[in-house]
Amino acid sequence: MGRPFRFAAVVRTADSGRAWADKARRLESSGFDALLVPDHFAGPRFAPVAAMTAAACATTRLRVGTLVAANDFRHPAVLAKEAATIDVLSEGRLELGLGTGWMARDYEATGQAMDPPGVRVARLEEAVAVIKGLWAEGEFSHSGEHYRIDRLDLLPKPVQRPRPRLLLGGGGPRMLRLAAREADVVNLGMRVRADGAGPDTADSGRDAFLAKIDVVRTAAAGRDVELGTSVQRLGAPRDRASWSAADTSGQGDTPQVLHGSRADVIAKLRHWRDEHGVSYYVLHHEQDLDAFTPIAEELAGT
Repeated sequence: MGRPFRFAAVVRTADSGRAWADKARRLESSGFDALLVPDHFAGPRFAPVAAMTAAACATTRLRVGTLVAANDFRHPAVLAKEAATIDVLSEGRLELGLGTGWMARDYEATGQAMDPPGVRVARLEEAVAVIKGLWAEGEFSHSGEHYRIDRLDLLPKPVQRPRPRLLLGGGGPRMLRLAAREADVVNLGMRVRADGAGPDTADSGRDAFLAKIDVVRTAAAGRDVELGTSVQRLGAPRDRASWSAADTSGQGDTPQVLHGSRADVIAKLRHWRDEHGVSYYVLHHEQDLDAFTPIAEELAGT
């Protein structure tokens, strides 16, 4: 059977602090393990650090995290400091998701050059080393192509030891290999187009998804890595939001798309967990929460 199921939900915004706290408490009481906040400038979304802190303060068990913090917009020393602070304030409930930054609109809107994918992945790899180093005991130094850290003892350290869980998401082979080596959780998705316009639809379908699992397992070389993915669609197809780059048109035979009856969805999730080891499911759209909550309540922890 493998790992027990874990469920998280991406929550982007609310009308007030009270409404945000209510959303966090609803997840906590409904079989969800974590509330995750995205990190984009485009679209109606809260900034992740403040949103995670508020959600943690409104709950006692719910983990909080990012899906995912965009490395190109956040120096790793700053992110390590912010993340450690959240881990202390939440009493050890942080789960930090990291990514390169990929959405072209974020770069265009802020006037930042968007480097080729290889450069962004190399920069992220250094950032992961910096964050892990700064979370460890004592001073840390680093001299690399992208970052330099000089004998910095970052305090406070996170509550979770040896460190909070790291989630890396991706679909391209280089990103998946990095995630397999460095992350605790790998969120499997479609490869993103180099121009940042959206997912590469040529990378869709069951065979491509299974190939990603094989890449991770080979690169992990025996490391205990949790496999997850985002539930991009629950039920019938619908129009995308203007700010969304998601494309699920070719993903119907993967766990990113769940359709049919409640029993059908549960059977599909069990299949992908039992046969392929995918145990961590992130609900991508809050509008699916009512329909997905009974499923999470039935399967969570089993």
